[in-house]
Amino acid sequence: MQKLIRIQKEDNVVVALVDLAQGDKLQFEGEELVVLSHTKAKHKIALVDLQPDDKIYMYGVLVGKAVTTIHRGGLLTTENVKHQINPVSEKTANVSWTPPSIEKWKDRTFMGYHRPDGQVGTANVWLFFPLVFCENRNIEVLKDIFEKELSIGKVSKQQQLLRNLISGNTSQVDIENENHSSRSLENIEVKFITHQGGCGGIRQDSETLAKLLAGYVKNPNVAGATVLSLGCQNLQVDIFKKALSNIDDNLEKPVLIYEQQQLGTVDHMLNTIIKESFEAIKKANEIERKPAPLSKLKMGLECGGSDGFSGISANPALGYASDILAAIGGSPILSEFPELCGVEQELVNRCVNDVDGQRFMQLMKDYEKSAENVGSGFDMNPSPGNIKDGLITDAMKSAGAAKKGGTSPVEAVLDYAEYVTKPGLNLLCTPGNDVESTTGLVGSGANIVLFTTGLGTPTGNPIAPVLKVSSNTILAERMPDIIDIDTGAVIRGEKSILEMGEEIMDYVIKVASGEVMSKADQLGQDDFIPWKRGVSL
Repeated sequence: MQKLIRIQKEDNVVVALVDLAQGDKLQFEGEELVVLSHTKAKHKIALVDLQPDDKIYMYGVLVGKAVTTIHRGGLLTTENVKHQINPVSEKTANVSWTPPSIEKWKDRTFMGYHRPDGQVGTANVWLFFPLVFCENRNIEVLKDIFEKELSIGKVSKQQQLLRNLISGNTSQVDIENENHSSRSLENIEVKFITHQGGCGGIRQDSETLAKLLAGYVKNPNVAGATVLSLGCQNLQVDIFKKALSNIDDNLEKPVLIYEQQQLGTVDHMLNTIIKESFEAIKKANEIERKPAPLSKLKMGLECGGSDGFSGISANPALGYASDILAAIGGSPILSEFPELCGVEQELVNRCVNDVDGQRFMQLMKDYEKSAENVGSGFDMNPSPGNIKDGLITDAMKSAGAAKKGGTSPVEAVLDYAEYVTKPGLNLLCTPGNDVESTTGLVGSGANIVLFTTGLGTPTGNPIAPVLKVSSNTILAERMPDIIDIDTGAVIRGEKSILEMGEEIMDYVIKVASGEVMSKADQLGQDDFIPWKRGVSL
């Protein structure tokens, strides 16, 4: 197996593909390289002698500078390298794009839920949510009632285990086979969202939350919604309705809204909600899957718990799948703006419209400024887990993370909670925080999310399947309950990026058609955290 890889010819560092010992002598590109210190797989080694202030390149872009002398074969660390990027002020070139062959994909379909507005869902969900945190308890009560009655006899493995222990049954039992359940409504899922917003804070927070929640209603995976309001909060019903109208002024989905201060007692309100919502849910259950072209897919591109292999295997493989989707008229959506720091020039040059390029740069500048105002900055983005696994500067992390977006032209640049309407690659301003970003992707219309990880994360979403793509096989084998797709074969040299990207697309079609359930959905991982701007990276 190959032990080192130079990602692009311009790079002056290489990545260790396996653990290396001090003194190891390796043949690389026709020359001997002596490893100067113990180096774990995924970390970086200098390919040339680096002096203080010398620039460090990976993925063909500037990712840092040396702060001390690093000899050829030396390990790059947070002590001898600092974050550095090239400044960007304007578009410098028009990038041409050669799309991948779509012969294999142009006539493929998935089995989805068709909506009156022409969108197609990969799921069919009736969604309950509050406009304000004061209604969280009522949402939780409704969740308990509906989940118990609509999933008859559904018991988790852990519930069954505790029941056995309480009854004194300590013998080994097949919990899987004892867990008999049946759904009374086969074509509809009922999901519930709670949050801590809608009042307090600043009014802009409530307005942004209204746009996000409106996006969840508009999302093609949602058949209809039940919305709870207290009545006196910042996020008034009228603000929510206006946000819905701005996304779609002719929305043809049932949206049931209830205001507690107008309805009186909790019992009366809950009884009314249950009766009316159940009738609407029964009607939504009549919707069945039908064939739809792959162009109806809006695929969120996300990463979390990244490692030093993410930018070599999982992210570029997902990038190739993104290019396939863009070429057939679908909508890949690249998020996490702090993780695009250092690759802005490439993305600006890929923008079809100059206005979008300018907007992208302005959103990046405003975001970084807001982070600096609270004592942080993009250069503080890598997490302890990232650093431990080889991502030691934000630019290094970003250069690999951006590979999820492939090479296709950028057709639109959107701010947080804006809805995707254009086919082709969309850039969406979200934080790098896993759940906040995934929450935003789905609020902007993603009907499926592809989530690469090198360290493992259980993140999911209430209404859209979230597929975990591991960068390495060790993770896939250690955490098989959360990993859907393993790209470790790329690291071992057994598969190409193109082959792996096509495998990802095949798997996406199966999940979008309801043939396979994502691991996050199997775990019931329904995460929803709106972004409070400027607080998180």
